[in-house]
Amino acid sequence: MPVLPILVLPFLIVPLAEIALLIEVGGRIGTLPTIAACLGTAVLGGVLVRSQRRAVIAALRRALDEGRIPAREAFDGACILVAGALLMTPGFLTDAAGFALLVPPLRAALYRALVRHLERRVLDHLQTGGGPRGRAMDVEPVADEPGPPRPDRRIPR
Repeated sequence: MPVLPILVLPFLIVPLAEIALLIEVGGRIGTLPTIAACLGTAVLGGVLVRSQRRAVIAALRRALDEGRIPAREAFDGACILVAGALLMTPGFLTDAAGFALLVPPLRAALYRALVRHLERRVLDHLQTGGGPRGRAMDVEPVADEPGPPRPDRRIPR
């Protein structure tokens, strides 16, 4: 996959679209209301991120206490982290994406889509025999060669 399109979208297209939208909104409602709206979404986003962060940390602790791997909780935490960054970035498009990531049902749908995608990739990998470019690989076990003894890593009492 070419790297250029991956770099062009976030670092060129998004800022240009944000500037165009800010100019358009500023022309319709005025400069000060536009600035106030940007600041207001940042403050509101900060409050929402903080409250959801607490909830995700509590869920993460519960999962660990129950002995479960907190995959879903970690995904929610990552989404909230990205949402916080998007909400602190001036602009209405990034704010919309940030607020969308703060909606729990949308995060659940994104998580399910990611799990389905990864399951499909793993199954495809297993069905094609794994290995590079779908070729099966024969691997011989290698016995460990004896070496110098490992140092004792225990802390003296």
